[in-house]
Amino acid sequence: MQTAEKQGSGELKIAIPSAGGRVSAHFGRAERFVLLDVDPEGRRIVRMEEKVPPEHEPGVLPRWLEEMGVKVVITGGIGMMARRLLEEAGIRVVAGVPEEEPEKLAMEYLAGKLRDAEGGCGH
Repeated sequence: MQTAEKQGSGELKIAIPSAGGRVSAHFGRAERFVLLDVDPEGRRIVRMEEKVPPEHEPGVLPRWLEEMGVKVVITGGIGMMARRLLEEAGIRVVAGVPEEEPEKLAMEYLAGKLRDAEGGCGH
């Protein structure tokens, strides 16, 4: 099971690609990214905001997320290159999650209930 990791400030930033208010089935084609600052010890969401991602090009999203201080990405599907770039940037990837609301997935992550399917998108 996945467990939360703390940043120096005690908060952890989670990014969840979304479409239609739920996790996106494809990381690189998400309409928006929900960014959640969470308190791993208190298992609560401290702040939440949505951002429109930059245009999809290889390597852009991992760099964008790293620059914003993201430490965990929770997603439906993700390509192997994007996964590798995120992991090289020190960002944990939890893929293959069910199509749920971002807040619910963040809380499940904090509770250690999400498993990484490690599957790609087939490209």
